[in-house]
Amino acid sequence: MLSFLVRRLLLMVVTLWAISLASFFIISLPPGDYVSTLEAQAEARGELMSDDQLMALRERYGLDQSFFSQYWTWITNILLHGDFGQAFAWNSRPVGDLIWDRVGLSFFLSISTLLFVWAIAFPIGILSAVRQYSAGDYVATFFGFVGMAIPEFMLALVFMYIGMRYFGQSPGGLFSPEYQDAAWNLGKLMDLASHMWLPILIIGMSGTAGLIRITRANLLDELHKPYVVAARAKGLPEWKLLLKYPVRMSLSPFFSTVGWLLPGLISGETIISIVMSLPTTGPLLLGGVENQDMYLVGSFVLILSALTVIGTLISDLVLAWWDPRIRYRYEGK
Repeated sequence: MLSFLVRRLLLMVVTLWAISLASFFIISLPPGDYVSTLEAQAEARGELMSDDQLMALRERYGLDQSFFSQYWTWITNILLHGDFGQAFAWNSRPVGDLIWDRVGLSFFLSISTLLFVWAIAFPIGILSAVRQYSAGDYVATFFGFVGMAIPEFMLALVFMYIGMRYFGQSPGGLFSPEYQDAAWNLGKLMDLASHMWLPILIIGMSGTAGLIRITRANLLDELHKPYVVAARAKGLPEWKLLLKYPVRMSLSPFFSTVGWLLPGLISGETIISIVMSLPTTGPLLLGGVENQDMYLVGSFVLILSALTVIGTLISDLVLAWWDPRIRYRYEGK
C-alpha cells in the first residue's frame, strides 16, 4: 500500500499540472477576452470605449501578454503565494475571496445532501435485495427509474411551486427576504434550516435512486455466492449473516462516493443553484464563463480537478481498507 500511495501521489502532481495547463488553454480558446466582453456591453448601452482605454485595461490585467506568460504568472502566484488572480467582472476582487465566500453554504448543502442520500438509499437498497420481487422491491425499482429519468431542474420547478403554494415559502434561495442580508443569528440559522430541505430533496433524488439500484445489485450478487450458502448451512442467524458479510461487501459504492464528494463541496449542483437562486459557488462559475473571466474560471477548474484527484485517492485507500479483496489486488496477490 505504501508503494501504491507513493505512485499515486507522483501521478497526482503530473495530472494536476497537465489539467492546469489544459484548463488555461481551453478557457483562452474563445475569441476575444474580458475586455472584448466589456467593450461589447458598453456598445450595447450606446457607449464607446477608446483604443487607449482598451489597451490600458489589457495591460492592467496582463491580457496583452502571450499565453505561456499569462499561464506562468497565474500558476506561480497560486503555488507560491496562494493568489488565484483577480476576477475581472467583480471589480477586480481576488478570486479566492469570491470562491471562499460561498464555500460555506456549498459545503453545508453538499454534506447534508450526501447524508440524506446515504440514509435513504442504504436501507431501501438492502430491503429491496433481501425481498427481491416483492411489492416493496417493485415500488423501490419504480421510484428509482423515475428519480433517474426526471431532470433535476424540472423537479426543482415542481417542488418550488409546491413549496410556495402549500407551505408558503419563498420559491427560491436559502433565506427569506428579511434574512437575506441580516447578520448570522439563531433566527437566520433556523430560516436556513427551513429552506434547506427543498434543495437537499431535489439534488438528492437522482443520487438516491442511482445508489439504491447499485446497492441492490451488489447485494444480490453477494447473496448468491458460496460463502453465504456455507454460512447459512452452518446455522448462522440470517440477520447476522446478512450484516456481517454480504452487506459489508456491498457497501463499496458508499465509500466510492468520496471521489465526487470533495468537488461537490465546491461546485454543488450548478443548474439547480441557478434555477433556485442558491448563493453557492455554481452560479459564480457560470458567471465567470459568461464574462470570459479567465482567472476565475481557471481557478474553479483547477480547484475542482484537484479535489477530484484527491477524493479519488482517498476513496481508493478507504476501499482498500474496507474490502480486503481490493487490498490484495493492489499488492499483486
